[in-house]
Amino acid sequence: MAPDGTTTGPARTWPQFLALIIGAAYLVVGVVGFFVTGFDEFAAHTPDETLLGFSINPLHNIVHVLVGVVGVALCRTLSSARLYGWLLAVAYGATFVYGLFAVDEDEPLNFLSINWADNWLHLVSALAGLVIAVGPVRSAVTGERTRT
Repeated sequence: MAPDGTTTGPARTWPQFLALIIGAAYLVVGVVGFFVTGFDEFAAHTPDETLLGFSINPLHNIVHVLVGVVGVALCRTLSSARLYGWLLAVAYGATFVYGLFAVDEDEPLNFLSINWADNWLHLVSALAGLVIAVGPVRSAVTGERTRT
């Protein structure tokens, strides 16, 4: 904001803001997850290592950190936030389907240490990505809704 109270650049759209929030949340969860798991049993199914009821392992934490960094990086423009939405929708949609088979199994199938709480969160993340990717945005200039 400029000294006179006016903004100096375009305001963030809600898809950009949502991409930032989701990215930041995944980044924090990924980093905090390492305090629970450490770096041992890198891709093991470790049902006793949980964060807020979600099963994690170091590989799962790295995925969360990467998803978070990408979200924070891609929230800068509407088009890149939309791309992040598509990435979330596709990646977490596939992870949800994978989780239907892997949940509560031992390695090597459950290499991300997924439990049912994780699986439902992955579905919600995929749906949130879809909302970011295709949700309408009202143009500040014309007042019309647009998908760009």
